[in-house]
Amino acid sequence: MSVIQDSWKHEYITTNGLKLHYVTQGAGPLMLMLHGFPEFWYSWRHQIPEFSKYFQVVALDLRGYNESDKPQEQSAYIMDEFIKDVEGVIKGLGYDKCILVGHDWGGAIAWSFAYAHPEMVERLIILNLPHPAKFAQGLFTPQQLLRSWYMFLFQLPWLPEFLLQSSDFQLIEKTFQATAVNKNAFTQADINAYKDAAAKRGAITAMLNYYRNGLQQFMSNKNWSILHVPTLMIWGENDIALGKELTYDTAAYVQDLQIKYIHHCGHCVQQEQPELVNQYIKEYLVL
Repeated sequence: MSVIQDSWKHEYITTNGLKLHYVTQGAGPLMLMLHGFPEFWYSWRHQIPEFSKYFQVVALDLRGYNESDKPQEQSAYIMDEFIKDVEGVIKGLGYDKCILVGHDWGGAIAWSFAYAHPEMVERLIILNLPHPAKFAQGLFTPQQLLRSWYMFLFQLPWLPEFLLQSSDFQLIEKTFQATAVNKNAFTQADINAYKDAAAKRGAITAMLNYYRNGLQQFMSNKNWSILHVPTLMIWGENDIALGKELTYDTAAYVQDLQIKYIHHCGHCVQQEQPELVNQYIKEYLVL
Protein backbone atom coordinates (compact mmCIF):
# COMPACT_ATOMS: atom_id res chain seq x y z
CA MET A 1 0.00 0.00 0.00
CA SER A 2 1.39 3.38 -0.98
CA VAL A 3 1.67 6.13 1.62
CA ILE A 4 1.05 9.61 0.19
CA GLN A 5 2.29 12.41 2.43
CA ASP A 6 2.32 15.37 0.03
CA SER A 7 -0.94 16.85 1.32
CA TRP A 8 -0.50 15.96 4.99
CA LYS A 9 -0.21 18.92 7.33
CA HIS A 10 1.71 18.98 10.60
CA GLU A 11 -0.08 21.16 13.14
CA TYR A 12 -0.14 21.90 16.87
CA ILE A 13 -3.02 22.50 19.21
CA THR A 14 -3.03 23.65 22.81
CA THR A 15 -5.34 21.63 25.04
CA ASN A 16 -5.47 20.94 28.76
CA GLY A 17 -2.37 23.06 29.30
CA LEU A 18 -0.25 21.17 26.74
CA LYS A 19 0.80 21.66 23.14
CA LEU A 20 0.00 18.51 21.17
CA HIS A 21 1.21 17.72 17.68
CA TYR A 22 -0.94 16.10 15.02
CA VAL A 23 -0.98 15.28 11.33
CA THR A 24 -4.11 16.06 9.36
CA GLN A 25 -5.49 15.60 5.87
CA GLY A 26 -8.91 16.03 4.29
CA ALA A 27 -12.06 17.97 5.14
CA GLY A 28 -15.49 17.24 6.52
CA PRO A 29 -16.52 15.49 9.74
CA LEU A 30 -13.73 14.73 12.19
CA MET A 31 -12.05 11.31 12.40
CA LEU A 32 -9.62 11.37 15.33
CA MET A 33 -6.97 8.65 15.58
CA LEU A 34 -5.12 7.72 18.78
CA HIS A 35 -1.96 5.58 18.58
CA GLY A 36 -0.45 3.08 20.98
CA PHE A 37 2.92 2.20 22.57
CA PRO A 38 5.71 2.62 21.47
CA GLU A 39 4.40 4.56 18.49
CA PHE A 40 3.14 8.01 17.42
CA TRP A 41 0.89 9.46 14.71
CA TYR A 42 2.87 7.50 12.09
CA SER A 43 0.98 4.34 13.09
CA TRP A 44 -1.91 5.63 10.97
CA ARG A 45 0.10 6.30 7.79
CA HIS A 46 -1.96 3.74 5.85
CA GLN A 47 -5.30 5.12 7.07
CA ILE A 48 -4.77 8.88 6.76
CA PRO A 49 -4.87 9.10 2.94
CA GLU A 50 -7.71 6.59 2.62
CA PHE A 51 -10.11 8.24 5.04
CA SER A 52 -9.18 11.83 4.16
CA LYS A 53 -11.45 11.27 1.14
CA TYR A 54 -14.41 11.43 3.52
CA PHE A 55 -13.25 13.15 6.73
CA GLN A 56 -10.85 15.58 8.25
CA VAL A 57 -8.50 12.94 9.58
CA VAL A 58 -6.44 13.95 12.60
CA ALA A 59 -3.74 11.55 13.81
CA LEU A 60 -2.57 12.78 17.18
CA ASP A 61 0.72 12.43 19.01
CA LEU A 62 -0.47 11.58 22.52
CA ARG A 63 1.02 13.56 25.38
CA GLY A 64 4.55 12.36 26.07
CA TYR A 65 5.10 11.14 22.51
CA ASN A 66 7.12 12.44 19.57
CA GLU A 67 6.45 16.16 18.99
CA SER A 68 3.82 16.61 21.73
CA ASP A 69 4.65 18.09 25.13
CA LYS A 70 6.11 15.69 27.68
CA PRO A 71 5.23 16.63 31.27
CA GLN A 72 7.90 15.36 33.64
CA GLU A 73 5.58 14.44 36.50
CA GLN A 74 4.42 10.83 36.53
CA SER A 75 1.06 12.07 37.81
CA ALA A 76 0.46 13.76 34.43
CA TYR A 77 -0.10 10.37 32.81
CA ILE A 78 -3.49 9.34 34.11
CA MET A 79 -6.71 8.60 32.26
CA ASP A 80 -8.53 11.72 33.47
CA GLU A 81 -5.86 13.86 31.81
CA PHE A 82 -5.90 11.84 28.59
CA ILE A 83 -9.67 12.29 28.39
CA LYS A 84 -9.30 16.06 28.85
CA ASP A 85 -6.68 16.11 26.09
CA VAL A 86 -9.03 14.43 23.63
CA GLU A 87 -11.96 16.64 24.60
CA GLY A 88 -9.83 19.73 24.07
CA VAL A 89 -8.61 18.54 20.68
CA ILE A 90 -12.13 17.91 19.40
CA LYS A 91 -13.45 21.25 20.62
CA GLY A 92 -10.28 23.13 19.69
CA LEU A 93 -10.60 21.92 16.11
CA GLY A 94 -14.12 23.34 15.98
CA TYR A 95 -16.11 20.11 16.32
CA ASP A 96 -18.58 18.85 18.88
CA LYS A 97 -18.18 15.16 18.03
CA CYS A 98 -16.01 12.78 16.03
CA ILE A 99 -15.47 9.27 14.84
CA LEU A 100 -12.90 8.09 17.37
CA VAL A 101 -10.34 5.46 16.37
CA GLY A 102 -7.87 3.98 18.86
CA HIS A 103 -5.26 1.25 18.93
CA ASP A 104 -3.47 -0.22 21.98
CA TRP A 105 -3.12 2.61 24.56
CA GLY A 106 -5.02 4.85 22.17
CA GLY A 107 -7.78 2.25 22.31
CA ALA A 108 -7.80 2.36 26.11
CA ILE A 109 -8.16 6.13 25.97
CA ALA A 110 -10.87 5.87 23.31
CA TRP A 111 -12.91 3.41 25.43
CA SER A 112 -12.67 5.69 28.45
CA PHE A 113 -13.44 8.82 26.45
CA ALA A 114 -16.56 7.21 24.98
CA TYR A 115 -17.79 6.47 28.49
CA ALA A 116 -16.96 9.97 29.76
CA HIS A 117 -18.36 11.85 26.72
CA PRO A 118 -20.66 9.58 24.70
CA GLU A 119 -22.29 12.63 23.14
CA MET A 120 -18.95 13.50 21.50
CA VAL A 121 -18.38 10.09 19.86
CA GLU A 122 -20.48 9.36 16.82
CA ARG A 123 -18.81 5.99 16.26
CA LEU A 124 -16.08 4.21 18.18
CA ILE A 125 -13.50 2.04 16.40
CA ILE A 126 -11.12 0.02 18.56
CA LEU A 127 -8.14 -1.97 17.29
CA ASN A 128 -6.56 -4.69 19.45
CA LEU A 129 -7.44 -3.32 22.85
CA PRO A 130 -10.17 -5.06 24.84
CA HIS A 131 -12.96 -3.40 26.73
CA PRO A 132 -11.52 -2.24 30.08
CA ALA A 133 -13.71 -4.65 32.02
CA LYS A 134 -12.52 -7.57 29.92
CA PHE A 135 -8.89 -6.53 30.28
CA ALA A 136 -9.25 -6.26 34.05
CA GLN A 137 -10.75 -9.76 34.14
CA GLY A 138 -7.93 -11.04 31.94
CA LEU A 139 -5.24 -9.74 34.30
CA PHE A 140 -6.51 -12.20 36.90
CA THR A 141 -5.89 -15.18 34.59
CA PRO A 142 -2.52 -16.95 34.28
CA GLN A 143 -2.45 -16.81 30.48
CA GLN A 144 -2.96 -13.04 30.26
CA LEU A 145 -0.64 -12.34 33.17
CA LEU A 146 2.04 -14.21 31.27
CA ARG A 147 1.37 -12.15 28.14
CA SER A 148 1.42 -8.92 30.15
CA TRP A 149 4.74 -9.56 31.90
CA TYR A 150 6.22 -6.38 30.41
CA MET A 151 3.63 -4.23 32.18
CA PHE A 152 5.05 -5.36 35.51
CA LEU A 153 8.63 -4.78 34.32
CA PHE A 154 7.66 -1.23 33.37
CA GLN A 155 6.76 -0.48 37.00
CA LEU A 156 10.45 -0.48 37.94
CA PRO A 157 12.46 2.76 38.06
CA TRP A 158 15.21 3.49 35.47
CA LEU A 159 15.71 -0.13 34.32
CA PRO A 160 12.97 -0.04 31.61
CA GLU A 161 14.37 3.24 30.30
CA PHE A 162 17.83 1.65 30.09
CA LEU A 163 16.55 -1.45 28.32
CA LEU A 164 14.48 0.45 25.76
CA GLN A 165 17.30 2.86 24.88
CA SER A 166 20.21 0.42 24.81
CA SER A 167 21.86 -0.64 21.55
CA ASP A 168 20.16 2.09 19.51
CA PHE A 169 16.67 1.27 20.81
CA GLN A 170 17.06 -2.34 19.70
CA LEU A 171 14.21 -3.48 21.95
CA ILE A 172 11.77 -1.20 20.13
CA GLU A 173 12.84 -2.71 16.82
CA LYS A 174 12.42 -6.22 18.22
CA THR A 175 8.98 -5.31 19.56
CA PHE A 176 7.64 -4.60 16.08
CA GLN A 177 9.39 -7.59 14.57
CA ALA A 178 8.16 -9.98 17.27
CA THR A 179 4.53 -8.85 17.24
CA ALA A 180 4.09 -8.99 13.46
CA VAL A 181 3.06 -12.14 11.64
CA ASN A 182 3.81 -10.42 8.31
CA LYS A 183 7.47 -9.51 8.81
CA ASN A 184 7.34 -7.28 5.72
CA ALA A 185 4.82 -4.94 7.34
CA PHE A 186 7.58 -2.77 8.82
CA THR A 187 10.41 -1.47 6.68
CA GLN A 188 13.67 -0.34 8.23
CA ALA A 189 12.54 3.23 7.55
CA ASP A 190 9.39 2.56 9.59
CA ILE A 191 11.43 1.14 12.46
CA ASN A 192 13.80 4.10 12.34
CA ALA A 193 10.86 6.51 12.52
CA TYR A 194 9.72 4.87 15.77
CA LYS A 195 13.26 4.91 17.14
CA ASP A 196 13.64 8.60 16.30
CA ALA A 197 10.38 9.45 18.06
CA ALA A 198 11.40 7.50 21.16
CA ALA A 199 14.81 9.20 21.18
CA LYS A 200 13.32 12.65 21.79
CA ARG A 201 14.22 14.06 25.20
CA GLY A 202 11.86 12.79 27.90
CA ALA A 203 9.86 10.55 25.57
CA ILE A 204 10.86 7.14 26.94
CA THR A 205 9.99 7.97 30.54
CA ALA A 206 6.74 9.62 29.46
CA MET A 207 5.76 6.55 27.43
CA LEU A 208 6.52 4.26 30.38
CA ASN A 209 4.53 6.46 32.76
CA TYR A 210 1.35 5.36 30.98
CA TYR A 211 2.04 1.88 32.34
CA ARG A 212 3.31 3.04 35.73
CA ASN A 213 -0.02 4.71 36.41
CA GLY A 214 -2.17 2.40 34.31
CA LEU A 215 -1.62 -1.00 35.90
CA GLN A 216 -3.57 -0.19 39.04
CA GLN A 217 -6.42 1.16 36.92
CA PHE A 218 -6.47 -1.91 34.69
CA MET A 219 -6.68 -4.21 37.70
CA SER A 220 -9.36 -2.20 39.50
CA ASN A 221 -12.85 -3.56 40.06
CA LYS A 222 -14.64 -0.60 38.52
CA ASN A 223 -18.23 -1.34 37.55
CA TRP A 224 -18.52 -0.58 33.84
CA SER A 225 -22.00 0.29 32.63
CA ILE A 226 -23.43 -0.48 29.19
CA LEU A 227 -21.85 1.71 26.51
CA HIS A 228 -24.41 3.09 24.07
CA VAL A 229 -21.93 4.38 21.47
CA PRO A 230 -21.96 2.21 18.29
CA THR A 231 -18.66 0.35 18.34
CA LEU A 232 -16.52 -1.63 15.89
CA MET A 233 -13.67 -3.78 17.20
CA ILE A 234 -11.00 -5.04 14.80
CA TRP A 235 -8.72 -7.73 16.18
CA GLY A 236 -5.53 -9.32 14.83
CA GLU A 237 -5.89 -12.86 16.10
CA ASN A 238 -2.17 -13.53 16.62
CA ASP A 239 -1.65 -10.75 19.15
CA ILE A 240 1.09 -12.01 21.49
CA ALA A 241 0.35 -9.35 24.12
CA LEU A 242 -3.46 -9.57 24.29
CA GLY A 243 -5.32 -12.85 23.95
CA LYS A 244 -8.27 -13.17 21.60
CA GLU A 245 -10.34 -14.43 24.54
CA LEU A 246 -10.34 -10.87 25.89
CA THR A 247 -12.80 -9.99 23.15
CA TYR A 248 -15.31 -12.67 24.10
CA ASP A 249 -18.57 -11.44 25.67
CA THR A 250 -17.73 -7.78 24.97
CA ALA A 251 -21.37 -7.42 23.92
CA ALA A 252 -22.26 -7.61 27.61
CA TYR A 253 -20.76 -4.11 27.92
CA VAL A 254 -21.54 -2.54 24.52
CA GLN A 255 -25.10 -2.24 23.26
CA ASP A 256 -24.26 -1.88 19.54
CA LEU A 257 -21.13 -3.92 18.79
CA GLN A 258 -19.48 -5.47 15.76
CA ILE A 259 -16.23 -7.46 15.91
CA LYS A 260 -14.03 -8.28 12.93
CA TYR A 261 -11.20 -10.78 13.40
CA ILE A 262 -8.20 -10.86 11.08
CA HIS A 263 -6.38 -14.16 10.72
CA HIS A 264 -2.60 -14.41 10.62
CA CYS A 265 -2.18 -10.89 11.98
CA GLY A 266 -0.47 -9.53 15.07
CA HIS A 267 -1.02 -6.66 17.47
CA CYS A 268 -0.34 -3.72 15.12
CA VAL A 269 -3.26 -4.69 12.94
CA GLN A 270 -3.71 -1.40 11.06
CA GLN A 271 -0.08 -1.53 9.94
CA GLU A 272 0.17 -5.23 9.25
CA GLN A 273 -3.10 -5.62 7.34
CA PRO A 274 -3.96 -2.03 6.33
CA GLU A 275 -6.08 -2.87 3.29
CA LEU A 276 -8.34 -5.19 5.27
CA VAL A 277 -8.57 -2.82 8.23
CA ASN A 278 -9.50 0.04 5.91
CA GLN A 279 -12.07 -2.15 4.19
CA TYR A 280 -13.73 -3.14 7.47
CA ILE A 281 -13.87 0.47 8.65
CA LYS A 282 -15.33 1.64 5.34
CA GLU A 283 -17.97 -1.10 5.42
CA TYR A 284 -18.84 -0.21 8.99
CA LEU A 285 -19.19 3.49 8.19
CA VAL A 286 -20.98 2.68 4.90
CA LEU A 287 -18.51 4.69 2.82
